[in-house]
Amino acid sequence: NLGAINLVKLVTERDGLPAVDWERLGHVVHITTRFLDNVIDANRYSVPEIERVTRQSRKIGLGIMGFADMLVTLGIPYNSQDGFDLGRKVMRFIREEADKASEGLARERGVFPAYEGSTYQKQGRLMRNACRLTIAPTGTTSMIAGCSSGIEPLFSLCYHKHNILEGESLLYIDANFERVAREDDFYSDELMEYLADGGSIQDREDVPQWVREVFVTAADISPQDHVRMQAVFQESVDAAISKTLNFPNSATREEVRTAYLQAWRLGCKG
Repeated sequence: NLGAINLVKLVTERDGLPAVDWERLGHVVHITTRFLDNVIDANRYSVPEIERVTRQSRKIGLGIMGFADMLVTLGIPYNSQDGFDLGRKVMRFIREEADKASEGLARERGVFPAYEGSTYQKQGRLMRNACRLTIAPTGTTSMIAGCSSGIEPLFSLCYHKHNILEGESLLYIDANFERVAREDDFYSDELMEYLADGGSIQDREDVPQWVREVFVTAADISPQDHVRMQAVFQESVDAAISKTLNFPNSATREEVRTAYLQAWRLGCKG
């Protein structure tokens, strides 16, 4: 069973500047860990074998979404050292708090049934859930929440959504980008149409440099930096991570091979 914390909701204001609300994030991790553990018992399983295996390990999949939105709100480029450092710090914090929550549940409710002979028993650690964390795609979930998906960067700042209201096409603009464009006085219908038609703000001199750096999209990020971001999150995640690497149409087989090898060398799963 999966659940995702919307990280952009954990950004607060401190001394007039945006900052991560670590205390509230820790509180949310404890609540969601308990919730997902409850789901294992509340769930009605379609196949008895799945129920048996699920209850034996009590694995849960707590993850995140809205990470790219968090970076934008904090003014941090996705493909920067600060971006990688924040990703590492956030996931390490979530890992530590999820472990504490699961250990507390083990003392309260007992360890997972397959605990005997497990790594946790050998380490002398009580644990309610054999795995706590994963990072799923959160495609539909993040659309409902109105945030970026998983740990992916912003895919597009502006796009057309077709076949709405009897075939009408609607223009969707990233809310943060539209706000900044209007505040910094570079918003124009021409720019939005340009972006919706596949253009990039990296090619627009009328867009401030800091905006081009912070509002970087998936296609603007090198495959190597996509992998680097996956790797810093993987350091603290039990299971696999959903992550897309974006290549240009001109990409060669060797470039794809290099990206896979990089992911393997950095310990990525999935």
